[in-house]
Amino acid sequence: MPLYIAAILVMIVVDQVVKHWAFTVLQLQHTIPLIENVFHLTYIENRGAAFSMFAKFDSRWIFVALAAVITLAICYALSKKLMQTALGSWSLVLIAAGAVGNAVDRVARGFVVDMFDFRLIHFPVFNVADIFICVGGVLFVIYFMFQHKDKPNDKNEAVNDNE
Repeated sequence: MPLYIAAILVMIVVDQVVKHWAFTVLQLQHTIPLIENVFHLTYIENRGAAFSMFAKFDSRWIFVALAAVITLAICYALSKKLMQTALGSWSLVLIAAGAVGNAVDRVARGFVVDMFDFRLIHFPVFNVADIFICVGGVLFVIYFMFQHKDKPNDKNEAVNDNE
Protein backbone atom coordinates (compact mmCIF):
# COMPACT_ATOMS: atom_id res chain seq x y z
CA MET A 1 0.00 0.00 0.00
CA PRO A 2 2.79 2.56 0.72
CA LEU A 3 4.07 2.10 -2.85
CA TYR A 4 0.61 2.90 -4.22
CA ILE A 5 0.29 6.00 -2.03
CA ALA A 6 3.75 7.18 -3.10
CA ALA A 7 2.88 6.59 -6.77
CA ILE A 8 -0.39 8.52 -6.40
CA LEU A 9 1.47 11.43 -4.79
CA VAL A 10 4.15 11.48 -7.51
CA MET A 11 1.48 11.46 -10.24
CA ILE A 12 -0.40 14.30 -8.53
CA VAL A 13 2.82 16.32 -8.36
CA VAL A 14 3.55 15.71 -12.06
CA ASP A 15 -0.01 16.76 -12.94
CA GLN A 16 0.21 19.90 -10.81
CA VAL A 17 3.62 20.90 -12.19
CA VAL A 18 2.32 20.70 -15.76
CA LYS A 19 -0.83 22.63 -14.81
CA HIS A 20 1.24 25.27 -12.98
CA TRP A 21 3.33 25.73 -16.14
CA ALA A 22 0.16 26.06 -18.22
CA PHE A 23 -1.32 28.53 -15.72
CA THR A 24 1.79 30.71 -15.48
CA VAL A 25 3.37 30.43 -18.95
CA LEU A 26 0.93 28.99 -21.47
CA GLN A 27 -1.94 31.22 -20.35
CA LEU A 28 0.00 34.28 -21.54
CA GLN A 29 0.47 32.81 -25.04
CA HIS A 30 -2.88 31.00 -25.04
CA THR A 31 -1.74 28.40 -27.59
CA ILE A 32 1.52 26.96 -28.86
CA PRO A 33 1.24 24.90 -32.05
CA LEU A 34 3.54 21.88 -31.85
CA ILE A 35 2.16 20.46 -35.11
CA GLU A 36 0.10 23.15 -36.83
CA ASN A 37 -3.62 22.26 -36.92
CA VAL A 38 -2.89 18.83 -35.45
CA PHE A 39 -1.59 19.18 -31.88
CA HIS A 40 -1.33 22.39 -29.86
CA LEU A 41 -0.74 23.25 -26.25
CA THR A 42 -3.73 25.49 -25.49
CA TYR A 43 -4.65 27.04 -22.14
CA ILE A 44 -8.26 26.29 -21.18
CA GLU A 45 -10.09 26.78 -17.88
CA ASN A 46 -12.54 23.91 -17.52
CA ARG A 47 -15.26 24.75 -15.00
CA GLY A 48 -17.31 21.61 -15.66
CA ALA A 49 -16.57 17.91 -15.62
CA ALA A 50 -15.18 15.74 -18.39
CA PHE A 51 -14.98 17.82 -21.55
CA SER A 52 -16.71 20.79 -19.82
CA MET A 53 -19.96 18.98 -19.08
CA PHE A 54 -22.02 20.68 -16.35
CA ALA A 55 -20.06 23.93 -16.75
CA LYS A 56 -23.26 26.00 -16.66
CA PHE A 57 -23.49 25.88 -12.85
CA ASP A 58 -20.92 25.82 -10.04
CA SER A 59 -20.47 22.07 -9.81
CA ARG A 60 -16.98 22.27 -8.34
CA TRP A 61 -17.84 20.97 -4.86
CA ILE A 62 -19.91 18.12 -6.26
CA PHE A 63 -16.87 16.94 -8.22
CA VAL A 64 -14.52 17.46 -5.28
CA ALA A 65 -16.82 15.34 -3.10
CA LEU A 66 -17.11 12.71 -5.84
CA ALA A 67 -13.31 12.60 -6.18
CA ALA A 68 -12.97 12.18 -2.42
CA VAL A 69 -15.47 9.31 -2.33
CA ILE A 70 -13.83 7.59 -5.31
CA THR A 71 -10.36 8.01 -3.82
CA LEU A 72 -11.47 6.66 -0.43
CA ALA A 73 -13.11 3.65 -2.13
CA ILE A 74 -9.93 3.02 -4.12
CA CYS A 75 -7.77 3.27 -0.99
CA TYR A 76 -10.09 0.80 0.74
CA ALA A 77 -9.89 -1.60 -2.24
CA LEU A 78 -6.10 -1.34 -2.33
CA SER A 79 -5.69 -1.76 1.44
CA LYS A 80 -7.94 -4.85 1.46
CA LYS A 81 -6.16 -6.22 -1.63
CA LEU A 82 -9.44 -6.58 -3.50
CA MET A 83 -7.69 -6.41 -6.86
CA GLN A 84 -6.37 -9.84 -7.82
CA THR A 85 -3.53 -8.66 -10.06
CA ALA A 86 -1.09 -5.79 -10.30
CA LEU A 87 -2.91 -4.49 -13.38
CA GLY A 88 -6.10 -4.11 -11.36
CA SER A 89 -4.31 -2.31 -8.54
CA TRP A 90 -2.37 0.04 -10.80
CA SER A 91 -5.50 0.89 -12.77
CA LEU A 92 -7.03 2.14 -9.51
CA VAL A 93 -3.84 4.05 -8.63
CA LEU A 94 -4.07 5.93 -11.93
CA ILE A 95 -7.75 6.73 -11.44
CA ALA A 96 -7.16 7.99 -7.89
CA ALA A 97 -4.22 10.17 -8.95
CA GLY A 98 -6.26 11.72 -11.75
CA ALA A 99 -9.30 12.31 -9.56
CA VAL A 100 -7.23 13.99 -6.84
CA GLY A 101 -5.20 15.98 -9.38
CA ASN A 102 -8.32 17.54 -10.85
CA ALA A 103 -9.87 18.00 -7.39
CA VAL A 104 -6.80 19.99 -6.29
CA ASP A 105 -7.41 22.37 -9.21
CA ARG A 106 -11.10 22.73 -8.37
CA VAL A 107 -10.32 23.61 -4.74
CA ALA A 108 -7.32 25.87 -5.44
CA ARG A 109 -8.55 27.68 -8.57
CA GLY A 110 -12.23 26.95 -8.93
CA PHE A 111 -11.57 25.30 -12.31
CA VAL A 112 -9.40 22.62 -13.90
CA VAL A 113 -6.52 23.69 -16.15
CA ASP A 114 -6.48 21.84 -19.48
CA MET A 115 -3.79 22.14 -22.14
CA PHE A 116 -3.50 19.21 -24.58
CA ASP A 117 -5.36 20.16 -27.74
CA PHE A 118 -5.72 17.56 -30.56
CA ARG A 119 -7.20 19.69 -33.31
CA LEU A 120 -6.96 17.15 -36.10
CA ILE A 121 -9.86 15.16 -34.67
CA HIS A 122 -11.52 18.08 -32.79
CA PHE A 123 -11.00 16.31 -29.48
CA PRO A 124 -11.76 18.26 -26.27
CA VAL A 125 -8.74 19.84 -24.58
CA PHE A 126 -7.50 17.72 -21.65
CA ASN A 127 -4.72 17.48 -19.04
CA VAL A 128 -2.38 14.99 -17.36
CA ALA A 129 -4.93 14.00 -14.69
CA ASP A 130 -7.46 13.25 -17.44
CA ILE A 131 -4.88 10.96 -19.06
CA PHE A 132 -4.41 9.13 -15.75
CA ILE A 133 -8.17 8.67 -15.37
CA CYS A 134 -8.70 7.46 -18.96
CA VAL A 135 -5.72 5.10 -19.00
CA GLY A 136 -6.67 3.80 -15.55
CA GLY A 137 -10.24 3.24 -16.70
CA VAL A 138 -9.16 1.32 -19.80
CA LEU A 139 -6.73 -0.78 -17.75
CA PHE A 140 -9.48 -1.50 -15.22
CA VAL A 141 -11.79 -2.73 -17.98
CA ILE A 142 -8.99 -4.94 -19.33
CA TYR A 143 -8.34 -6.24 -15.80
CA PHE A 144 -12.01 -6.95 -15.19
CA MET A 145 -12.55 -8.64 -18.56
CA PHE A 146 -9.43 -10.79 -18.66
CA GLN A 147 -7.88 -11.14 -15.20
CA HIS A 148 -10.58 -10.86 -12.55
CA LYS A 149 -11.87 -14.21 -11.34
CA ASP A 150 -15.12 -14.48 -9.41
CA LYS A 151 -14.53 -16.07 -6.05
CA PRO A 152 -16.71 -19.12 -5.48
CA ASN A 153 -19.68 -18.53 -3.25
CA ASP A 154 -19.73 -21.07 -0.41
CA LYS A 155 -23.55 -21.31 -0.48
CA ASN A 156 -23.59 -22.00 -4.24
CA GLU A 157 -20.94 -24.68 -3.86
CA ALA A 158 -23.03 -26.43 -1.21
CA VAL A 159 -26.08 -26.37 -3.51
CA ASN A 160 -24.04 -27.70 -6.43
CA ASP A 161 -22.56 -30.48 -4.28
CA ASN A 162 -26.06 -31.74 -3.39
CA GLU A 163 -27.21 -32.06 -7.02
